[in-house]
Amino acid sequence: MRNANVLVNDINIVGLLFKQLRPKQWTKNILIFAALIFSFNKITEQNILNTLLGFLLFSFIAGCVYIINDFVDRHADSLHPVKKNRPIASGALNPYVALSFGTFLLIASLILSYFLNPLFMVLLITYFILNVFYSFKLKHIVILDVMIIATGFVLRAIAGGLIIEVPFTPWFLICTMFLSLFLAIGKRRHELRLLRDGKGTHRKVLEKYSLELIDHMNSIVTSATIISYSIFTFTSDHSLQLMWTIPFVIYGVFRYQYLIYVEEKGGSPENLLLEDKHILITVLLYAIAVINILIFFE
Repeated sequence: MRNANVLVNDINIVGLLFKQLRPKQWTKNILIFAALIFSFNKITEQNILNTLLGFLLFSFIAGCVYIINDFVDRHADSLHPVKKNRPIASGALNPYVALSFGTFLLIASLILSYFLNPLFMVLLITYFILNVFYSFKLKHIVILDVMIIATGFVLRAIAGGLIIEVPFTPWFLICTMFLSLFLAIGKRRHELRLLRDGKGTHRKVLEKYSLELIDHMNSIVTSATIISYSIFTFTSDHSLQLMWTIPFVIYGVFRYQYLIYVEEKGGSPENLLLEDKHILITVLLYAIAVINILIFFE
């Protein structure tokens, strides 16, 4: 009976540690697969396996950042209406056990990434350091906070190319930067609306933002996203037929604008992109269109 209780307790700890890595946030790392999709004619079983492993390693490194962040903010998070349910903040998971696990996971992930590509390991180290600085300091600096978030997505796009050793065109990286800025600014707008409605938030940086400023920024990055993607379809080494995917991008961006301004959503882009069936269908159709174009017109 005692052994059964120990086993149940161990299983619970494993479950809590996995939850602490915030697997729902892993959807952000799907961008790593972009290199594989746009190199469809070079897809091999090994490249697919390497990309899957790279996706997991990037997710684990991001999870280590979450562990550090939750460890430091555990007392403040315990008073937050939502964050108090996190494993560390709720007291269900010993913070020092989580920190030890995070240290082991960080070292193991970096070692494995070295064998995929030494430059991929360097990129993961860069991402980790950048996000630790973001958690402690940079997230409190107006405008720079959303630019750091955008940088993280650009690093994801580069990581996908490093894993399978294919280059990305500069315009694709620029488009990725603007798209991630678009999502980050939309999230800030949602948080600012909650703050104005008296619902509260933990982000001190919101005191330096205004709806007018965010709306101007949003207008700029929306236009820049569509223009940079359009230029990418005409200047990349792939088929010019990729231009037929531009309407999907335009609709997806406009749909997200609708959700931000009319539905007043956007607080969790990673959830919104999966929960809104219009955007989900658009993404699926976009992926199907890209794959077919690369197969038949490359």
